[in-house]
Order: sequence, then C-alpha cells, then structure tokens
Amino acid sequence: MSSHLNSSLSGFAICLLVFWCGTWCVHLLAIFYGKLKLHKKSVSSCPNEIPLPGVSILKPLMGTDPNLEQNLETFFIMDYPVYELLFCIEDSIDPAIDIVQNLMTKYPQVEASLYTGGSKVGVNPKINNMVPGYAAAKYELFMISDSGIRMKSDTLLDMVNNMTEKYALVHQMPFTCDREGFAATFEKIFFGTVQSRIYLSADLLGINCHTGMSCLLRKCVIDELGGLKIFGCYLAEDFFIAKAIKDKGWKMRISNQPAMQNSGICNINSFQERLIRWAKLRVAMVPTTILLEPLSECMLLGALASWSAGLLFSWDPLVFYLVHVLTWCLSDWILLSIVQNGAFPFHKLEYVIGWLLREISGPYLFLHALWNSEITWRRRTYKLHWGGIAYELPYTKKPIS
Repeated sequence: MSSHLNSSLSGFAICLLVFWCGTWCVHLLAIFYGKLKLHKKSVSSCPNEIPLPGVSILKPLMGTDPNLEQNLETFFIMDYPVYELLFCIEDSIDPAIDIVQNLMTKYPQVEASLYTGGSKVGVNPKINNMVPGYAAAKYELFMISDSGIRMKSDTLLDMVNNMTEKYALVHQMPFTCDREGFAATFEKIFFGTVQSRIYLSADLLGINCHTGMSCLLRKCVIDELGGLKIFGCYLAEDFFIAKAIKDKGWKMRISNQPAMQNSGICNINSFQERLIRWAKLRVAMVPTTILLEPLSECMLLGALASWSAGLLFSWDPLVFYLVHVLTWCLSDWILLSIVQNGAFPFHKLEYVIGWLLREISGPYLFLHALWNSEITWRRRTYKLHWGGIAYELPYTKKPIS
C-alpha cells in the first residue's frame, strides 16, 4: 500500500513539474514573440501600389470620464487617407453627445456621424448600441474601438497593413497609457505581464485570445455570419466573433501596436471588479479555465512545483520556491519592458510592490469569480449559462434600511 501511494505521489509530482516547465515555455514564447512582433514601424503604401481601403470606425460610448475628449480627438487626427467615424450612444441625453458634437464641429473635414438610441437585438448593451452604426457603415473594413482607447497617428495604418489576404480579424493586444498613481501602475503591470504573456503566446499558437476593445474586421465576413446582431446573445461577443471567423476558415492576428487604454477613472477596486467579470466570462466560455487558470498562477504553481522537486529530487523546497518567484518576477519585467517600448512611469520598487499585489491577489479574485456567476456591467446584472450565452436579470430595487 505504501509503495503504491509513493508511486502515485511521484506520478502526480512528475505531472506538476511537466506543467511547470510548460508554463515557463509560455514565458519564453511571449518574450521572443513580443520582441519580434511588437512596435514595428508602419509604412504607407507607395503611389504605384493598391490604394489603402476605407475603414468605418464604430465608437460605442456611454457616459464620460476626464480623458474621453482627448481620447476621441486622437481618432480625428489619424494619419490615414479614408475613414469614417460612427459614434454610437444609447441614451439621447448622454453627456458624451456634447463632446462628440464639439469634436465634429472642430474637425469638419473628418467624416463623422452620431447615432443614438441603439437597437435591442440581445442582452449585450455594446452590440445593441453599435447595431445602427454598423448598418450605416459603408467601407469594406470596419473597426470596433472602445471609448477608453487612445490612438497613435499610425495605429490604423498598422492594423490595415496586418489585414492581409487570408485574415479577417486584426486585434490589438490590451495595454495602457502612462498615467499617474499606483492604480495606473497596477493596471500597466497586469496588462504588460499576465495579459501580454497569454495574448502573445496564444496569437503565436493560433489560439483565440481576442478582446474586442480595439479590432479591425472584414465587413463581408461578419455580414455572411448574420451581422453584429447575431452576437447580441453573448456578453463576451469578442470571443464568439473570433470563433465564428475561425470556423469560417479565416485567420486572425494581433497588430504590431498594443491598444492604449487611457481611461480617466483609475482605481484598484474598480479594476479588480473588471478582472473578476472577465474571469466569470472565461469560466462560462471555457470550463477548463476552472482548473488551468489557478494552476498557472505564480505563487500556487511555485508551491506545487517546489513540493514536487523536493519529493522527486530531494531539493530544498524553500530555495526552489524563492528562485521560482524571483525568476518569474524578472521574466515579467523583461516582457513588460518589451511591451512598454520605452521608459517606465514608475520605479523598480513600485513594480515589485505592484507585481506582488497582482500575484497574491490573482487566485483570490478567481475564487471570488467562481463564488457568484452573476455579472454586473454598466448598471445591469446578467446571468451566464455554460457556453457563454447570457440573460439579463430583472432590476430589483434594494429596500431602504
């Protein structure tokens, strides 16, 4: 009985170390692919080449934040020959309307339209908001861009250059602009390490990792699928749009430039709530996430690998664990440096504190997501079914105590 137990434990330990090695392979893939792919210079077409295609840009908006106007203005001054801006706002009294109209007056040479009211086609408020703008889009390529995105002058050109013959979706890897405060540092560390590691390695391996905050699509392909309204039954419409495109035989990839999020509202609590919401969506769409995601966390995986190394090789578990954590922290610093592509707006000590907070809080936030499957998003509450289909829960007013 004892030998059978020892054999089983050894087999389990071997599996854990194999998984640990695989995780480090993901680290290396992300670092090398990031170095190869990110921040390449975009080049305009030569006069003798085929003209660049027109692009219809859908901007779903809801409410305002301190950076909204400057973020939207970057879309009016892009270095791209032919595009239209389609602003979609659900509420006709939304304060974002004034900002949009002021910018349209300031840049009359830019083709821009405003659509209000939306169209109820499902539970997803973003899709409902964009349907009128999508119906009016006139170019062969269209872009979906969230309100918090800030564009560089050549970002659209870079995305179009990546939309070659066999591709129907080009998306940007999420990152953040330089902003002040520890919450901004925490966000930058998350998107430049955990998120970038998954995003880069998944793109290299052809795995669906699409997030819809900034993406370029072929309109004919989406029309063939039934239009944007077909995805209104999902909250994670981005995942299912990418899945449908791949099922049709088209390819997708990331652009050379990350998506620069520049929300003017930045605090730890709201960002962690955002992470919990994303975790709930991942669990509903890909149930294997329940097991694989916690095991890929630095602290938990390091503890399990340390135990395995001690059992199999009689190595000191504490030393193994400390080396594991230190190496993970350093590799994340390297990856973050590649994604940042310039000087950091914070000191190394701030990085270490932010990195430790992220790694320690990660498993807790994931467990929190498993505890309650309801999702609160933009003052609405939703319930998820397995497979990602969602339905909205009726609003119930809380009793006054």
